[in-house]
Amino acid sequence: MATSSKAKKRTVRLASGRKRARQDVHLNAANTSLRSKFRTSVKSVLKAVATGDKAQAAETFKTAQSVIDSIADKGIFHKNKAARHKSRLAAKVKALAA
Repeated sequence: MATSSKAKKRTVRLASGRKRARQDVHLNAANTSLRSKFRTSVKSVLKAVATGDKAQAAETFKTAQSVIDSIADKGIFHKNKAARHKSRLAAKVKALAA
């Protein structure tokens, strides 16, 4: 018998558990959306840096900073991970200006 990569989902009996399962679906969708927004903002900064456009890179970095901070505040990413991403992006933007 071959085992699948995902464990079989069991239905929850308790009402509180069923509610929690419903909430998890909603939270998972919200977190996935925010993670996608984070990746998109980081890619836009990297693309602006690659093209060599200083003004565009600085502008996109400013918006990316707020996205990264909001994700760290919500606890989707650890604050140190957020700081690491911001630091590396800032270094690339600064190197472009110099």
